[in-house]
Amino acid sequence: MMPMMGMQPQIILLKEGTDTSQGKAQLISNINACMAVVDTVRTTLGPRGMDKLIHDARGVTISNDGATIMKLLDIVHPAAKSLVDVSLAQDAEVGDGTTSVVVLAGEFLKEAKPFIEEGVHPRSLMKSFRQASVLAVQRLKELAISLEDKGMDEKKDLLKKCAMTTLNSKLVSGEKEFFAQMVVDAVSTLDPSTLDLKMVGIKKVQGGGLRDSFLVDGVAFKKTFSYAGFEQQPKSFHNPKILVLNIELELKAEKENAEIRLDDPAKYQSIVDAEWNIIYDKLAKCVASGANIVLSRLAIGDLATQYFADRGIFCAGRVETGDMERVTKATGAKVQTTVNNLDTKVLGTCERFEERQVGAERYNLFTGCPAARTATLVLRGGSEQFIDEADRSLHDAIMIVRRALKHAQVVPGGGAIEMELSKYLSEHSLQYTSKAQLFIKAFAKALEVIPRQLCNNAGFDATDVLNQLRHKHALADGSGRNFGMDVNTGGVCDTYNAFVWEPALVKINAIQAATEAACLILSVDETVRNPKSEVPDAASGAAAQAAMAGRGRGRGGGMRGRGMRR
Repeated sequence: MMPMMGMQPQIILLKEGTDTSQGKAQLISNINACMAVVDTVRTTLGPRGMDKLIHDARGVTISNDGATIMKLLDIVHPAAKSLVDVSLAQDAEVGDGTTSVVVLAGEFLKEAKPFIEEGVHPRSLMKSFRQASVLAVQRLKELAISLEDKGMDEKKDLLKKCAMTTLNSKLVSGEKEFFAQMVVDAVSTLDPSTLDLKMVGIKKVQGGGLRDSFLVDGVAFKKTFSYAGFEQQPKSFHNPKILVLNIELELKAEKENAEIRLDDPAKYQSIVDAEWNIIYDKLAKCVASGANIVLSRLAIGDLATQYFADRGIFCAGRVETGDMERVTKATGAKVQTTVNNLDTKVLGTCERFEERQVGAERYNLFTGCPAARTATLVLRGGSEQFIDEADRSLHDAIMIVRRALKHAQVVPGGGAIEMELSKYLSEHSLQYTSKAQLFIKAFAKALEVIPRQLCNNAGFDATDVLNQLRHKHALADGSGRNFGMDVNTGGVCDTYNAFVWEPALVKINAIQAATEAACLILSVDETVRNPKSEVPDAASGAAAQAAMAGRGRGRGGGMRGRGMRR
């Protein structure tokens, strides 16, 4: 009987060539893949983090922004991709902490790995990790320091400190004070109810130094393509009337391939004149509205440019949509799709308009806007990559200040809050008598990765610094709870008093997102990969056609053969 059982045919459920990996080995393999990704971005964490140079088809990018690096890495491993998603989610939600969230998720998995290898069920781990995450967030909210009841000036000062903490770890950290002030001023001009980031424009102009960057309290955009006659137009106004259009002011031939039959050649001139009269009528109406500046999203032709120049009016065509939106919001102008019945109500105004040379470019600046709920940062710098990285850094700082304005609660940075949460969870885990005690302790240990990585990146002895931090946080009177790593001396310091602050929201989001990512990867125990389904559509289509052709040929051949026999 026994030999017969071994002879049973194998049951095949999946198509031939399908690759299935399952069980513990698959889970360990996924964790290892995630660890490899984490090792790539690990060294970019903190003020002494290194930068990555990524060279791809789009060119060269130098960055130490976690989300940017993760996006450009082009990861193909299906499990490791979830770390990319978690980093991008953190970037979209809070703007900063993108490296922290990847490093934390990786560390949670690293702590889980020995338990998985010893045969612990992933579900037990996930349950404890989720519990620990909830406890950590609750504790973090208790420890957060609110800035809600402060005056506006004091609040601005506090926001500047948050922006400086963010810029600390960026390429522009040398000018962090200069940029932090600029970012706070820019965000303060926004409408407090919406804080719409589209209303903060960032323009990049190569040349000059970082210190040459400036903030325009209003709108700035690059001089658009212009025709002859543009140089004769006035380039500065005080309290101008601004007309914003969404129509072409060009002499246009008939669109619809119109055919006109004439019985008298003398009439031909009247048709040409009619076309000219249409454009002159449009231009006359623009002038009659009393506008000094005419902007349009579509082209303003050479005829119109000269016509406006003769009448002392400034015009710009093909203005970008984002700039147009900011101009309308700042000046109160309404976009018009016709020049008929132009009313003074649709015209906007600002205190001053001027065209200014910035580096090699010329910029149109609208300043002193009455309804100004918008600002533009003009960034200067030596190389293109440098300005791009400065742009990304400022985006993070703007997001942080915006979040801190909405949720004005901060926690001490420099790994202080992670050490405090780690201590709290380690003590709390002793209340459990089940295996959960071990798992929550593992979660607590994983949180220490942030201060440890900050030390490693700064070139200090992580073991030494962590022992000092554990000692401080273990003090019974709680006086050491704000102690974090001091990157300047390699020792520890009270990071709250040193003004290394981070919005509580960044940390809350990072812990929750990292826990979710770790649990998601722990919950996968099988990967099914079907190579046939990965064939591009075009190739599979061609293969199908070839098969059809083959069948047709066979049939045709048979018929021809019969014919010959006959």
